[in-house]
Amino acid sequence: MHEILLPDGWKRPSGYSNGVVASGARQIFLAGQVGWNADQQFTSDDFVDQVGQALRNVRALLDAAEAGPEHVVRMTWYVTDRGEYLRRVAEVGATYRDVMGKSFPPMTLVEVSALVEERALVEIEVTAVA
Repeated sequence: MHEILLPDGWKRPSGYSNGVVASGARQIFLAGQVGWNADQQFTSDDFVDQVGQALRNVRALLDAAEAGPEHVVRMTWYVTDRGEYLRRVAEVGATYRDVMGKSFPPMTLVEVSALVEERALVEIEVTAVA
C-alpha cells in the first residue's frame, strides 16, 4: 500500500504523483526495460510501440514478483527524444493506461543522447513495494 503525497496548495500533477509513502514487506527493483520482446528482439522502431513493449516487460517482471502496477512506487523513464515524447504524450498516456491501469506513481523523465541498446528509444526503470 502507498499514500500519495500532495502538499496543501499544490496542484495535482497530470499523469503521475510527486511522491508516495510506501509500506510493505517486499521491495522490488527492476532494471531499465526497453521495448524489445522476451527474445531480446525489437519488433518496432516506433516510439509508442516501444513504450508499450517496455511497459509490458515491466508488467511481466512485476507478475513474476507476485506484484502489480498498484505496487509501483517510482518510475524513471529515459528517452532519446524528448520532442517525440511531448508530441505523442496522448498516445503514450493511452498506452500506459492500457498496460498499467490507473496507477500513477512518481515518475521522472530524462532525455539521454543514447541508450545501450542501439534501437532502444525508451528505457523504463521501476521500484515497487508489495
